[in-house]
Amino acid sequence: MQRRLAHPPITPDELRDAVDWALASRRSIRAFLPRAVARAEIEAIIDVARYSASGMNTQPWQIHVVTGAAKERLSAAILRVHDDPALLAQHTEPYDYYPAEWRSPYLERRRQVGWELYGLLGIAKGNRAAMHAQHGRNYRFFDAPVGLMITVDRGMGRGSLLDCGMLLQSLMVAARARGLDTCPQAAFNTFHRIIAQELAFPEDQMLVCGMSLGYADLERIENTLVTERLPPDSFTTFHDTLQKETAR
Repeated sequence: MQRRLAHPPITPDELRDAVDWALASRRSIRAFLPRAVARAEIEAIIDVARYSASGMNTQPWQIHVVTGAAKERLSAAILRVHDDPALLAQHTEPYDYYPAEWRSPYLERRRQVGWELYGLLGIAKGNRAAMHAQHGRNYRFFDAPVGLMITVDRGMGRGSLLDCGMLLQSLMVAARARGLDTCPQAAFNTFHRIIAQELAFPEDQMLVCGMSLGYADLERIENTLVTERLPPDSFTTFHDTLQKETAR
């Protein structure tokens, strides 16, 4: 309680700049250094992220941290299925993260990210083998030393997915504040049954998202990707007066 009511440790301007920097500098990193992340650092990130908002303070999330041999075993189990089309066809996501049918402008934004990433990596359009191999790097956590799996109680409503999203953002911003990087990965969702088995999830827990955590390898070309963000005026509407008053 004391921590939540404490005054900022720096000046208002420094606080604003630090928070803005952590938010704006967060990117999805797709290549990490083999440098280990201290357990105390992981615990500190989770400790501050636990203050994330949740509806009625339900705090519906669970976090599973995988490192070392457990992470390698999990990656191997997923990749065995990912590389076998017959086995892969037997797996589906526990919930619809993406739409069944893409439409504009989301289709164009999705394609743009793919073109930019594969362009940096020199993967030509139609090179399915190279695309498959690159996608498979998700399941190695892009060589990050730490993987996080976020789950939610299946009995909760869809609003709890929003709560987990706020937790994810808090984890990512807290990581940036400590010089670490992340990559949130819905790619793991298809393999939720494998992950549940490997990590012994209770039956009432559903995988929401995976995440890689570690130190970015800034020498890797894929980490030069900086995705475009829309300007605020393209998605923000200020309602200053009542509609009836405007109509007059």
